[in-house]
Amino acid sequence: MPSSALILIPALVTDGRLWAHQKAALAGEIAVRVADATRDADMESIARRILAAAPPTFALAGISMGGYVAFEILRQARDRVERLALIATTARPDTPEQAERREKAIALARSGGYGRIAAGTPAQLLHPRHADDPAIGGLVRAMALDMGPDVFIRQQQAILGRPDSRPDLAAIACPTLVLGGADDPIGSLDRAKEMAEAIPDCRLAIINECGHLTPIEQPAETTSHLRKWLEA
Repeated sequence: MPSSALILIPALVTDGRLWAHQKAALAGEIAVRVADATRDADMESIARRILAAAPPTFALAGISMGGYVAFEILRQARDRVERLALIATTARPDTPEQAERREKAIALARSGGYGRIAAGTPAQLLHPRHADDPAIGGLVRAMALDMGPDVFIRQQQAILGRPDSRPDLAAIACPTLVLGGADDPIGSLDRAKEMAEAIPDCRLAIINECGHLTPIEQPAETTSHLRKWLEA
């Protein structure tokens, strides 16, 4: 049965602009809302806040950090999630090296260096063809600057504290899409395949010439995959 509502959860220091194409294209088919994942410093609180504002049941799509939040929503209210889309994300916790990099980034943001972090975000996340494109790389930079250091710190703290979600994958019973960019500079296709193989009712899709932020790097193809998932 098709879902009547779709909740989209953004990535680290991004907002509804990340999902602009998907919102516009799908609005005539389903009630679409972008969740607020900016106000809490742990995954449990972020998920509770989203659930408190959500309809009784819904389809749920999370990208990158939004995927980590989606796993927590499943832990808190699995029966309310009708469909799940995991985009450019992983079920694994940080490695010690990743956690150390996050701690250093938090320290830099606290010491007044957040502008440097925001300026470098497009090159870290996007396909090389998109990083210098004002409509893509410029938007990523603008979102990061608009979110600011306080949101960045809270979200990084929440990411650091997230649990390993791999033990939960086999219990996901709703139709699931795992979507990734073939050229994601910070995500491994092995992690996408790991999730897709462990989730029973799952389809894996990889988008070519795409980095970490599929909704703005390849918006039409991302929307097409989401539409098929919503109709499955």
